Amino acid sequence: MTDDRRRRGLEMMRQVYGWEVGDAPGDFFGITVDHLFADIWSRPGLSMRDRRLLLLGVLAARGLNDVLDIQIPAALANSELTAAELREIAIFLTHYVGWPLGARLSVQIDTLIAEHERKRH
Repeated sequence: MTDDRRRRGLEMMRQVYGWEVGDAPGDFFGITVDHLFADIWSRPGLSMRDRRLLLLGVLAARGLNDVLDIQIPAALANSELTAAELREIAIFLTHYVGWPLGARLSVQIDTLIAEHERKRH
């Protein structure tokens, strides 16, 4: 790990999540920041929005709603996806991930959009 790589990784985490992320101890955190965020999320070729769309699809397919609770608000806060686009994503993904996961995603999106709107006003 270099100081520059850690700085780049922490900055990318801030961009991805939409909040300030401080450095933390431990190998797992270090690998996450230095590799996933400094190297993978920072690669050219896909926009942040593209990466977010792919991640939302994977998370929905796996039923990882706790992580969707982080990614959906971040997409809204970063203006990567609109409320209408997120609702359309739920409709589209339902036909690939299955009705139970898709129905849960649709409710989750509506709930998180409502929370986002409350925070804005």
